[in-house]
Amino acid sequence: QVQLVESGGGLVQPGGSLRLSCAASGSSFSVISMGWYRQAPGKQRELVAEITSGGNTNYADSLKGRFTISREQNTVYLQMNTLKPEGTAIYYCNAAVWQSILRTWTRADRWGQGTQVTVSS
Repeated sequence: QVQLVESGGGLVQPGGSLRLSCAASGSSFSVISMGWYRQAPGKQRELVAEITSGGNTNYADSLKGRFTISREQNTVYLQMNTLKPEGTAIYYCNAAVWQSILRTWTRADRWGQGTQVTVSS
């Protein structure tokens, strides 16, 4: 099983920055893509940004220019700048992977436990 462990959330003032990290671990897996989603109270989970194994990135339109996703091996980062109060949410790491189970490669989606980001003065 592939496990994702997130870190870096917290309380930040409007206009501030935070950097989230998510490390994927396990045995016999290959990352297809990794990304970040967020879910604000009373709202659906939405894509923040994603990055493929080839380095292609995709961002929510409203976050382009303020958020940057990057990846080193099996760790993905989300640099969040100029944060706004509406950015308050639980941020979840996601990984689409190929994993070997009983010598068969199977595609799977894995989620982290989520990390709280609160933007408030």
